[in-house]
Amino acid sequence: MNEEILINVTPQETRVAIMGSGVAQDLLVERAASRGLVGNIYMGRVARVLPGMQSAFVEVGLERATFLHVADIWEHRRSNGEPARPIEKILAEGEPLLAQVVKDPIGSKGARLSTQISIAGRMLVYLPHDPHIGISQRIEDEGGRQMLRDRVKELLPADEKGGFIIRTLAESASDQELRADLEYLRNLWRDIQARALGAAPPQLLHQELSLAQRVLRDVVSADTARVLVDSRENFHKLAAFADTYMPEIRAKLEHYAGERPLFELYNVEPEIEKALARRVDLKSGGTLVIDQTEAMTTIDVNTGGYVGSRNFDDTIFKTNLEAAQAIARQLRLRNLGGIILIDFIDMESEEHRAAVLEELGKALARDRTRMTVNGFTSLGLVEMTRKRTRESLAHVLCEPCPTCGGRGEVKTAHTVCYEILREILREARQFRAREYKVLASQPVIDLFLEEESASLAMLSDFIGKPVSVQVESSYAQEQFDIVLM
Repeated sequence: MNEEILINVTPQETRVAIMGSGVAQDLLVERAASRGLVGNIYMGRVARVLPGMQSAFVEVGLERATFLHVADIWEHRRSNGEPARPIEKILAEGEPLLAQVVKDPIGSKGARLSTQISIAGRMLVYLPHDPHIGISQRIEDEGGRQMLRDRVKELLPADEKGGFIIRTLAESASDQELRADLEYLRNLWRDIQARALGAAPPQLLHQELSLAQRVLRDVVSADTARVLVDSRENFHKLAAFADTYMPEIRAKLEHYAGERPLFELYNVEPEIEKALARRVDLKSGGTLVIDQTEAMTTIDVNTGGYVGSRNFDDTIFKTNLEAAQAIARQLRLRNLGGIILIDFIDMESEEHRAAVLEELGKALARDRTRMTVNGFTSLGLVEMTRKRTRESLAHVLCEPCPTCGGRGEVKTAHTVCYEILREILREARQFRAREYKVLASQPVIDLFLEEESASLAMLSDFIGKPVSVQVESSYAQEQFDIVLM
């Protein structure tokens, strides 16, 4: 599938849309005030070692302390057959530590660190501490894998003690391109080591590339027709970056100078709005309902108004096939990660279930993020996981509703009325007041003046004090105050 990449840049944020078949297949957003941390290398200081959790908190100069598990400590992993040492034998509180962010802060959790440094280039990923030569799982031909591994080994200098992971783009690279990438990564690591020698923790030693630069490095491929950038200044910066590190893609870069905003021209803005909605309408009339919680994401498939051409089983099967395609796209657009449960419409036929699972697998194959699909559970749900290294689109662009606190629902006006009546009764028993004034939203006050006027009068008679009401237009439906006069 030939794709186009749209890069919209403002001083506040950079947005990237990866287009395929005329629609947005992936959305990436990075804000200047909260730039992603994955790939950053710090000289940190061990703040606290937790033997019970086999973890440590490390101060690297961020708002929250970062988290390091013993499994992510290189000294622990290279045990050479000997019993692995516990974290309290490896780290001591207050000592400096060179580490890299492998997962951005998500929700209330701080960033996650690893002491096994990896530096990504276009063709290769450099592992200065690990002599292993790995290869991308996307390169499936075993003969081709071995040939690539041998080519890289031949290019390694005699004094090289580190290792490399060979990326998919290396398949079509020349020896000259591989050598250039290899030397760039080795030189970058030497610069980082030199900065680390005199660094007083906590200190940032190396910052990962900007979103636009990462897209050029990691996303642009032979399938990419062109990359449109709507900022002249950033187009020149990206062109210079491409000329230096990846001249083969320079010809794909274009500056967009049209009158209409780039994302509006390609209909991306409505796609962003849809990617924030709970409900997704399918072309056939079926729907997806997507609920994201802290622990997992659930996706419910419904037939909606879709009627199959032959029978009800046909309707269900066709809806599930379309939903499988839409779900894979929504996972990318929304950047949903962690545990994902998909409730397809129940299918009696094992053949239909296998076909839907196969369709889902094909649609997910386009995803650049690592995932596993475990098939249908005994309850008929498809259980899968998708690696989560950064916040979802909704968490970047939205915040919990201040009215409902993120519940997605508010108390009815009747419920609030009865809360107010109970509160007046409680306060009448506790305080001596001449009068009680209720301040609340318009719908609640309307109920007190109409349907619940008798209830208010009964309460006033019972406590022997007058109760007046007043509308506060700025109050949400659940808000109220009772003023003692």
